[in-house]
Amino acid sequence: MVDPLQLVLESLDQDKAEDIVAIDLRDKTSIADNMVISSGRSSRQVGAIAQHLVQRVKDAGLGTCRVEGIAQGDWVLIDTGDIIVHVFKPEVRQYYNLEKMWSVTLPENRLAV
Repeated sequence: MVDPLQLVLESLDQDKAEDIVAIDLRDKTSIADNMVISSGRSSRQVGAIAQHLVQRVKDAGLGTCRVEGIAQGDWVLIDTGDIIVHVFKPEVRQYYNLEKMWSVTLPENRLAV
């Protein structure tokens, strides 16, 4: 059985994605179990990383992915079901700073909206 998170991380590494970060979302939201954030050096590399990942997920029998932003190549979002993968150009990643947003721990007595 293929570990989906390991598949995603290995695919990003094979395609020379940079600054790969995996964030465990299980205690933060129900949208996914994990989020993976990475960067590509150019729009072309961002698109290639995303296309290869989608194909590898499909080839591993993990189903099809929903993909947004591949035509622009600045920020591609790949939803595998249990894992949300973001592939950014570095300046776009810095602007949105998702790592900071998702690493914040909410107090237990506060409801997340």
